[in-house]
Amino acid sequence: MDMAAVNSNRVVKTTLLISTYNWPEALHLCLLSVSRQSVLPDEVIIADDGSTIETYDLIESLRKTFPVPLIHVWQADEGFQLAKIRNKAIARATQDYIIQVDGDLILHKHFIEDHLELSKPGTFMTGSRVLMNKRLSEKTIQTGKLVFHPIQDGLKNKFNVLRIKILRKYFSKRYHISDFMKLRGCNMAFWREDLIRVNGYNEDFYGWGREDNDIALRLMHAGIAKQVLKFGGIAFHLHHILNSSNVSKSNEKCLVQTIRTKQYRCNNGIDQYLKLIPL
Repeated sequence: MDMAAVNSNRVVKTTLLISTYNWPEALHLCLLSVSRQSVLPDEVIIADDGSTIETYDLIESLRKTFPVPLIHVWQADEGFQLAKIRNKAIARATQDYIIQVDGDLILHKHFIEDHLELSKPGTFMTGSRVLMNKRLSEKTIQTGKLVFHPIQDGLKNKFNVLRIKILRKYFSKRYHISDFMKLRGCNMAFWREDLIRVNGYNEDFYGWGREDNDIALRLMHAGIAKQVLKFGGIAFHLHHILNSSNVSKSNEKCLVQTIRTKQYRCNNGIDQYLKLIPL
């Protein structure tokens, strides 16, 4: 059975959106894991927040043999502008359902399949990740081995490695579904029409943090229910040195504004790009 068929047996067409910045070695592994999915996305869009020529060259070399269209959306490096580059990539998307990951993730071979199994109108999805330590990450980059098991050395939060269908369905509507702070922007999925309704990401969020919480909250304000993907949609996060994880005061204020006003549509969002790209 094709897991891309849900409820009414309508095949869900998917865009996989991958955010990246100046780590082509990780992006290479991410894209290899995409090419080996049990259910392929219909297109892949790289949302590139200012990477140098090495990332461009990687994408060009893979494009020739990649199993689905591989699209590179780039913007100049002018600081951390994740909300902006995601909006530009979403505007380019041609499919109904957008699955969003970061380019430092290696996706389990059933990652897309698991997301599609729970996809349904009127919801968005939040998943989790499995942390890899430095040693395992470096070894994986060297060897290109993309298969991991729950008891593997070098994996943290191993609970997230388990793939159990019956529990996946049970927890999808029960696990932190009303908490907009409990999510990982590196593993989310949305209907494109819902993203356009709330005007996409709020580009007033500049620098690290809270843009994912904000869009989740605004979707919930618009009546789009949060679902949680546990025991599936498994993604392995390559270790790297973290930049400062202190959320800027400006971003915190933006989120407080959304909480206070209960608004669902932001002003500085995706509509500025949709004017240039036909829907």
